[in-house]
Amino acid sequence: MKPKQARPFRSIQWLPTEQLGRLAIDSSIRPWLIGQGLLSERMKAACKARYSSQLVDQWSGLLTSSQKLGLRSEDNAGLFRDVEMSCGEQVWVFAQTVAPDSTLCRHPWLAELGDAPLEETLSDLSGVERSAYEYAWLPGEDALVARALREADLKPAGLWARRLRLALRGSPLLIQEVFLPATGRL
Repeated sequence: MKPKQARPFRSIQWLPTEQLGRLAIDSSIRPWLIGQGLLSERMKAACKARYSSQLVDQWSGLLTSSQKLGLRSEDNAGLFRDVEMSCGEQVWVFAQTVAPDSTLCRHPWLAELGDAPLEETLSDLSGVERSAYEYAWLPGEDALVARALREADLKPAGLWARRLRLALRGSPLLIQEVFLPATGRL
């Protein structure tokens, strides 16, 4: 019997907005993926009273090289916060915030946000800088997609995601948002 060969590692390529025009993106997801303004506010406008945001998990863990690169941080560990943003019973967006240990030491209140979307909370604060969004098609075996689809009956081959780096008074945070197939379908 032949041993199984390891799958070749596929590097995720995070792309700037300018490169999205050439890519095929589902027409119901595209406006949500590249739209302007806070995602939670846009979802509230579309879903009305059916909008909800729920903290589904929060834990401390090790940062991957991709997360370190996105954060521009040398920290090896941090706080991970998973939030589902839904319209009615359908989860549209799975959002993960990564706060490296150095940021958490300076801003311990970040561990106490509960169900509140981070970007909405930070929009009222001074001293917050935002990078431009980066976009990627994440394969189904990607850890972030696996977390987003943990309870899904049908698992697509992959999902579109975007990420941005926030600096809270110089301390980095990484927000990654995965757009599920129900996004934009009312």
